[in-house]
Amino acid sequence: MRFKPVYFVLIVLFFGIMFQSWTSPAKAEREFYQLTVYHFKEPSQEKMIDGYLQRALLPALHKINIKNVGVFKNRANDTLADKTVYILIPIKSLEDIMKLPSSLNVNKDYQAAGAEYLNAIYTSAPYSRIETILLHAFSMAPQLQLPKLSGARKDRIYELRSYESSTEKIFKNKVHMFNEGDEIGLFKRLNFNASFYGEVIAGGKMPNLMYMTCHENKTARDDNWKNFGNDPYWKKLSSMPEYQHNVSHIDISYLYPTEYSDY
Repeated sequence: MRFKPVYFVLIVLFFGIMFQSWTSPAKAEREFYQLTVYHFKEPSQEKMIDGYLQRALLPALHKINIKNVGVFKNRANDTLADKTVYILIPIKSLEDIMKLPSSLNVNKDYQAAGAEYLNAIYTSAPYSRIETILLHAFSMAPQLQLPKLSGARKDRIYELRSYESSTEKIFKNKVHMFNEGDEIGLFKRLNFNASFYGEVIAGGKMPNLMYMTCHENKTARDDNWKNFGNDPYWKKLSSMPEYQHNVSHIDISYLYPTEYSDY
């Protein structure tokens, strides 16, 4: 039996495609992040929040295979009237985010461990307000990365940045600058230990993006940014006409990880 040339070509193409799919690594799916900010004023509130997160929420999240949950505090909490605790939860899909409350409601261990927080009365609320921000990971940084740091947690600087843009179109231009413009690659080359980059899809400062870089201490943080500003690639990238005026406002929070944070 003789194959016609066209059949032979089709067979070769088929096996070529199959071989490529077998040998090429699967592209990682873009994660979602739920960033919750607890605003509080009193030490008693901070203690209740810590107890709830450490003994109830994080164990419950780990039980349903949600790992690498970060819990951070603002370095300026000692002097701020509005003190903050941040918890960053990486989740595979928006559907999983929607399922999370019901999963916690049926977890008896969670309910017992978090009873003080969950059953707090109005005269002793554990916080002033809760702020929740939803993010979608950048295409060129689709999943959260654990920082490679060895120093004491209390000395670390986890720098959370929010970049706002004037319009949705200009916002997409800044995201393009990070991805296709390879600003992400520059951060990686200069050892910024970026934990995540995300487009805000629900929040109070849209359109905006957020990302977090992690440093051993303040000296390392300052040196990293000095190197960034002096880097020839950054000077070239930031001078390109297509990337001008794509950030209208920047908010920076200097955080450190709690001892019970996953990283």
